[in-house]
Amino acid sequence: MTQPIIQIESITKRFPGVVALEDVSLSIAHGELHSICGENGAGKSTLMKLLSGVETSYEGSLSIKGTPVAFRRTRDAESAGISIIHQELNLVEELSAASNIFLGREKRGALGFINDRAMETAARELLEQLECTIDPRTLAGSLRVGDQQLLEIAKALSLKTDILIMDEPTSALTESEVERLYRVIDRLRRSGVTILYISHKMDEVFRLSDRITVLRDGKLVRTLSASETDAREVTHLMVGREIDTSRQDTNRSIGDVVLEAKSLSLPWPGHARAWRLQDISFRLRRGEILGLAGLMGAGRTELLECLFGAADETPQGQILVEGRAVRFSHPSEARRAGIAMVSEDRKRLGIFAELSVGENISICTLGKMTSAGFLRSRGEQTLVADTIDRLRVKTAGARAAITSLSGGNQQKTILGRWLLTEPKVLLLDDPTRGVDVGAKAELYRLMEQWAAEGMAIIVTSSELPELLTVSDRILVLSEGVITGEFSRQEATEQRIMEAATTQNVLQKSQEPPSQSHDD
Repeated sequence: MTQPIIQIESITKRFPGVVALEDVSLSIAHGELHSICGENGAGKSTLMKLLSGVETSYEGSLSIKGTPVAFRRTRDAESAGISIIHQELNLVEELSAASNIFLGREKRGALGFINDRAMETAARELLEQLECTIDPRTLAGSLRVGDQQLLEIAKALSLKTDILIMDEPTSALTESEVERLYRVIDRLRRSGVTILYISHKMDEVFRLSDRITVLRDGKLVRTLSASETDAREVTHLMVGREIDTSRQDTNRSIGDVVLEAKSLSLPWPGHARAWRLQDISFRLRRGEILGLAGLMGAGRTELLECLFGAADETPQGQILVEGRAVRFSHPSEARRAGIAMVSEDRKRLGIFAELSVGENISICTLGKMTSAGFLRSRGEQTLVADTIDRLRVKTAGARAAITSLSGGNQQKTILGRWLLTEPKVLLLDDPTRGVDVGAKAELYRLMEQWAAEGMAIIVTSSELPELLTVSDRILVLSEGVITGEFSRQEATEQRIMEAATTQNVLQKSQEPPSQSHDD
């Protein structure tokens, strides 16, 4: 048997109040694609951080290419031929795409000055490998999450690595972008790169993997050959129970219109298209789950931001809440009107990194827990504890740092925060990004429960099967225009993709599709 490229021996990693990894041993063969699966908090990302030099304190030993190593920083891991694409984006928003790709490894000219042109040329070549059209001079902070994810991938590719760790690399990508990434992965494998791959998406795990290792509660459960197992067995090993994420028939009653958009348009200054959104009209009823589908750049996030008062530009047209015209200049106004939003970018727009888990949950509802201007700490503690229990947030406690939680558990914390505001309308922008299959099933169940209680929900997702699972009705956007609407019975992946790839010719004389459905 050839010597493994990575040998992990009896690794244990402890955080305050939590054992993230316990006595994990694992061998990775040269040139294989090895998937690491497990629920949120199972220890997957912690293990990858040890391998990439992000976490440096642990028990046990690690060998790379037969040589024992003890990385003190990420640069040591890079020198050993290891690079990582993190689940949580690590970009400097004020720098260009090219500068982010070569950050700390800037290309320089003969006199030692940074050569921006050389970096932009090299960045453009890397981005072309990913078949994406990001301008290397664009500021990273102005890019949407999906494009930022592609930028992280390009950064890792620039290192010309022997071992590439990919932590949820497709979590913010559309299906077409995922297919492009698959082609890049195939090229890397043919060139001999070893890939460690973390994903909650069973279809891509089985599409890519040679072997699959399952972690649960920080312990190694089993390593299997992908050809000798199936998604059901892997899922069962991950969570210790059967998971059902199939489409559920519902007898929920759909009530009166609670939210309406009339000819909603969002300007796009300086862009050839002029409008991010144009002439968007639809109605949302109590107890209804409305799905928004579309490719990257279709305008899904921008539409939710308009409804929540968080758009970069002032939208035109009308928004009505319970028949009353509103114009939100700030999300706080939308919150007071009964609208809540969970952003797709939890690191930048969701969590308060300096606060604890409990403070992140209670921050929007502190007014309910004050008396004579003083915070009733016992009331806050009770609400927080109930939320942690109800959403099954895996944490050492309410006082734990929010940054100590896995991405999926951070997402549950943000959901808990907004549920405490008791919204009439809940806007969920790709809410299961980076969330494991068990937590997804739980979120689907909760959405169904909230809708049954009368809440109206709009949800976007980069995964069409997810929208088909949860939605009563699906609107399809393409280039900022509604190009399709399907009832639960009408919706199929093919019909949605056909509408999502429609080249738009806006016809003002046509009535919005949602009108015929609602009338």
